[in-house]
Amino acid sequence: MHKKLINKYCYFCVNNISHIDYKNWQQLQKFTSSYNKIVPKRRSGACSKHQRKLTTGIKRARFMALLPFAAK
Repeated sequence: MHKKLINKYCYFCVNNISHIDYKNWQQLQKFTSSYNKIVPKRRSGACSKHQRKLTTGIKRARFMALLPFAAK
């Protein structure tokens, strides 16, 4: 059985967001798993450019203690 392919669109391209701000932790938290790991591109649906910016933003937010590094 083949999995049905679902078209995923980049959240940032669709909403015309060019800059991903690390201070907006609520937006970044949507792209982390329940274990606070960064969600892969195939699951988040983000394009390559925005996935790289997203990863950098999450790492900066973790360093500034806006997002946790590990699950509790």
